[in-house]
Amino acid sequence: MTEHVWSYQPTSGHLAGTDLTGYKVEATDGSIGKVDKHSDEVGDAYLVVDTGVWIFGKEVLLPAGTVVLIDPEERKVFVDRTKEQIKDAPEFHRDKHLGDAGYRADLGTYYGTGAPFGGRPA
Repeated sequence: MTEHVWSYQPTSGHLAGTDLTGYKVEATDGSIGKVDKHSDEVGDAYLVVDTGVWIFGKEVLLPAGTVVLIDPEERKVFVDRTKEQIKDAPEFHRDKHLGDAGYRADLGTYYGTGAPFGGRPA
């Protein structure tokens, strides 16, 4: 089941309509960049993160289900993945992948329950 990976966890503190653009994104082992774009769409929520120099200026797409906490005072989003897990995710190209159902399915499998490396922690 990968559909829940595209929805914010009820305990994340996410409030629909909150603009997360510019928030810093923290993996379990350090900062990965800033939110460049995000979606609150039910069942298709995600963050596009500009990684800056961390992985050579690339962007990554993180399903909303990876978000464990949003701290509006610190303007930070915390995700439940390591930098390596995020770096090893299927490569993201905004123009090519944002509306691509196949890419979304691949990413959902990678980050969803039961994925071999990227799976949700037990």
